[in-house]
Amino acid sequence: MPTLDDLRAAIEAEVASGLLPACQFAIGRDNEILAFEAFGTATTTDRLCIFSATKPMVSLTMALLLDEGLASLGDTIGEHIAELPRGLPDGIAEITIEQLMLHTGGFPNAAMPGADGGDPVLRLAALRTWRREWEPGTRFEYHYESAHWVLAELIERLTGRDFRAVVHERITAPLGLRRALGLAPDDTADICDLVSVTPETDEDPILRFNTAAVRASGNPAGGAFMTAAELAILYQALLHDRAPGTAGADPGSGAGSGPVWPAHVLADLTSTIRCTLPDAMMGVPVNRTLGLVLAGDDGLHEMRYAIFGRGCSPGSFGHAGMHGQVAWADPASGLSFVFLSNAVDADMMRSGMRSNALATIAAALEL
Repeated sequence: MPTLDDLRAAIEAEVASGLLPACQFAIGRDNEILAFEAFGTATTTDRLCIFSATKPMVSLTMALLLDEGLASLGDTIGEHIAELPRGLPDGIAEITIEQLMLHTGGFPNAAMPGADGGDPVLRLAALRTWRREWEPGTRFEYHYESAHWVLAELIERLTGRDFRAVVHERITAPLGLRRALGLAPDDTADICDLVSVTPETDEDPILRFNTAAVRASGNPAGGAFMTAAELAILYQALLHDRAPGTAGADPGSGAGSGPVWPAHVLADLTSTIRCTLPDAMMGVPVNRTLGLVLAGDDGLHEMRYAIFGRGCSPGSFGHAGMHGQVAWADPASGLSFVFLSNAVDADMMRSGMRSNALATIAAALEL
C-alpha cells in the first residue's frame, strides 16, 4: 500500500529532474486537510495558477443562477446578450447555455485578446466577432477559453454585477477562502510565476498569466490562483456541502454549519453525466456534467484528462488544468486530491502521465 512518503518521493524526483520548479499537493478528508506540502521553490503560503481547474467554480456559479430561475439551460445566448448578431449561419447567438457548459457549442477556438475579457466593453466587442466552426450539439470539442467567457458575460447580465465578485461571493467566500479570480495588483506577491521548462514553451501564450493585467481580468476558463490546500477544501465542500471543519455537523449547531449550496444543484453538478460524446484526442466518452468530469464505471477513467488515479471509484469527479494540474474528490474514500505546479511544458503527454501517476498513488492512500 503506498504511503505519503511514496507520493513525496515521486514529486521530489520530478523536481530534481528540473521539470517542476515549484509545486504543491494537498489531500483532504472529512472536510479537513490531512496533508499539504510544497516542493521546489514553492512554500505552503504560495498560490499557483490552477488553469482549467477554474472552470468548475464558474460553472457552479452559473448552475446556482439557473436554479434561481434567472435563466434556463435551454435558453440561447442571444436571449440574454441582445447585442450578438442574429440570423448568421455561423453565429453564436443560437447556442444554448447547456451547450456552452458541455463544450458542445461549436466555437472552441474563439480567442479573447490579452486581458480584454476583464473589461465589459472589450469583452462584448470580442464576443460579437466570434463565429461557430460546426453545428452546436453535434460533437464535443473542449472549449479552452471561449465558452466560459460567454458564461462570464451571462453571469454579469443575470446578476447585474461583476462576474469575478459573484464567483467569489457564491463559491469561495462561503468556504472562508480568499478571492481566487480577478486579483488586484497588490494581491499577487505570493504567486509562483509560471516557468517554461522546455525551449518550445519560452513564447507560450499561457505565460501571459504572469502579468498583472491578465491576473486581474479573471479569466473564467483558467485564471484562478489558489494553494493546493484551498482547492482541496473546495472539493471537500463539493463532497459534503459544508464549510471547512463542519462536515457532519448538526445544521442547527451554529453559523456556517449548514449547507453551502442547494443539495440538488450540487448533486447534479457532481453526479449527472449530461455529455458522453467522444473526446477526439483520447477516443473515450467525455462523461461531463455541467461543470465536472466523472470517472465512470467503464474502466476508462484514467484516460479522462489524466485526472483520476487507477483506484478512483466510478463516482469520482474532478477537473484537470493545463500542464498537469489535478483536482478530484472520491465519494467512496472521502478523499480529495490536488496537485499544482508552475511548470509550462511542451510535452503534454509527459505532464499527463505524471498527473496520472501521482493521482494513482493518492487514490490508494490509507490515511
